[in-house]
Amino acid sequence: MRKVFAAFEAGIKLGALFHQFIGAPVSEKNAEILEKAMESCMRLQPYVIDAEVKIDREKLKTSSFGYTSLSPEVLKARVVVEFKGERVEAVLEWSEELRYPLMRLRNL
Repeated sequence: MRKVFAAFEAGIKLGALFHQFIGAPVSEKNAEILEKAMESCMRLQPYVIDAEVKIDREKLKTSSFGYTSLSPEVLKARVVVEFKGERVEAVLEWSEELRYPLMRLRNL
């Protein structure tokens, strides 16, 4: 049951990250800052022991104003959650096949 709780918490962390930051202004200039801010926000949450966020710079297509809005296609996130000795790793990444931001568990 503890593993299920840890998996649930990991999903909550990734879902919150996704819905909180999609649409944020992003460019080459602030992508690293935005990644670190998102990681920091996840690490503040209970049971999180590691978090990583990457924005695919090659997929960023900025407007004539020099920025764009963060979209699911460029976002990749990973979180490790531990609850009472049970550890899970979950990732959020764009599935080209499904055309959808897929969240899934990974084996540690």
